[in-house]
Amino acid sequence: MNRSVQVELVGRKIRQMRRQRKLTQTELADRIGINQSDLSRMEQGEYRVGLDTLLKILQTFDVGIGEFFEERPQPTPMDNYSRLSPAAQKEVDDFIAFKRMHEEAMLDGESEGDDELD
Repeated sequence: MNRSVQVELVGRKIRQMRRQRKLTQTELADRIGINQSDLSRMEQGEYRVGLDTLLKILQTFDVGIGEFFEERPQPTPMDNYSRLSPAAQKEVDDFIAFKRMHEEAMLDGESEGDDELD
């Protein structure tokens, strides 16, 4: 994605969030300490939003940077497991049981080998 498209998307997102909170450009600009004209240019994608300004906006909106950029947390293994069908969950359970038995057998074999070294 090129830089101008990114600047435009960030500006559009700021405008969307400002409107959802029913703030005017002047109100938001006053809260974050910039000129209304600069905010207008940011929202239109004509002016790059600096990190300090973006962080002030996010703080004003009580939004984290991940939420702003719509990052979604990666599902945990348990999330993935719970989405499986019961038959697939049984296959996973059986595989885990097999792996446990295999590891226990490997550990038993290592401890038997240790006895021979004494």
